[in-house]
Amino acid sequence: MPVQRLNHAVLYVRDVERSVAFYREALGFEVVMGMPGAAFLQAAGSTNDHDLGLFQIGERAGQSTAGRSTVGLYHLAWEVDTLDELERIAAKLSELGALAGASDHSTTKALYAHDPDGLEFEVSWLVPASLLTEEVLTARSGIRPLDLAADKERYGGQTRGGVGVSIPA
Repeated sequence: MPVQRLNHAVLYVRDVERSVAFYREALGFEVVMGMPGAAFLQAAGSTNDHDLGLFQIGERAGQSTAGRSTVGLYHLAWEVDTLDELERIAAKLSELGALAGASDHSTTKALYAHDPDGLEFEVSWLVPASLLTEEVLTARSGIRPLDLAADKERYGGQTRGGVGVSIPA
């Protein structure tokens, strides 16, 4: 049986309590288990045991140089089910000063943000397979600025995204 999906991610952070507070406020994650220097969080809509593990390494830890001077993970991406939810999260990330960018990848509408340690993550909505047109598929070759108002006009704010749907090549 092939790999089905990513079950969880684990991050090293400077301060677990600060990171837990951020992921709770920004994305609605809840702690399902904790111990000194570690916490395991679950997204509200998840069926995973946990989606994010956080391990504290202390305030003296240096910044990640992944992608600048070392190889390493660029970012994690979480999916939301509607454009209304993506818009709500965009507002929350802006309020927290964490929103770093927003892109339209044609089949995916994406927000990019940084957590308190500067680690990047993405929150995205996938165009449902039933709404993928030749025009949408062809447009994957470029990245444009995200226009949530236009996307909500086109797809509807409450249209459930293509979570777990494979996109034709």
